[in-house]
Amino acid sequence: METMIAPSDTIQDGVMAEHVTQLSAGDLSDIVDACTQAIVEGGGFGWLTPPDRPDMEKYWRGVLLMPGRNLFVSRVDGVISGAAQLIETPANLEAQRHSAQISGHFVAPWARGRGNGKAIVRGIEYFAREAGYSVLKLDLRETQTAAIALYNGLGYVRWGINPYYAMIDGKMVEGYYYTKKIQDTEQ
Repeated sequence: METMIAPSDTIQDGVMAEHVTQLSAGDLSDIVDACTQAIVEGGGFGWLTPPDRPDMEKYWRGVLLMPGRNLFVSRVDGVISGAAQLIETPANLEAQRHSAQISGHFVAPWARGRGNGKAIVRGIEYFAREAGYSVLKLDLRETQTAAIALYNGLGYVRWGINPYYAMIDGKMVEGYYYTKKIQDTEQ
């Protein structure tokens, strides 16, 4: 595990983010709980209703097995409180190999407002720079107002809107596309 404590005064004591390559039984339970709570509160990253616990456990185990997928978690006093994934661009998309995608970012309701989201993003940015990426990209539903504020505040630029991004409770909602240059590349 690589521990990356984000350098920010808006991240409270006891909050940290890290890149994880395995989940203990306790961590698996924590991430399932945090994710389920986030989905119920409308902050799930694609799910509108939480899957059954065994399915959610399979999902998180699968994330760790997928090549090119990196899992980052935040913790409050050692308990997983949020997560996001950095998805590396596959080799067949050679022209886009300078960029990677942030996906599946959430923070459990009990941990919000403490800097968990920011700690995760800072950890991802650090890891991505070290891996040689110069651009990060992501997309968000218009209903994810806290995430929109977070990414805007961290310098991500909204470059596009999809008016038919998602369907929630029978209503079409927009999706916003963001990008951020995290380092210059020598060409």
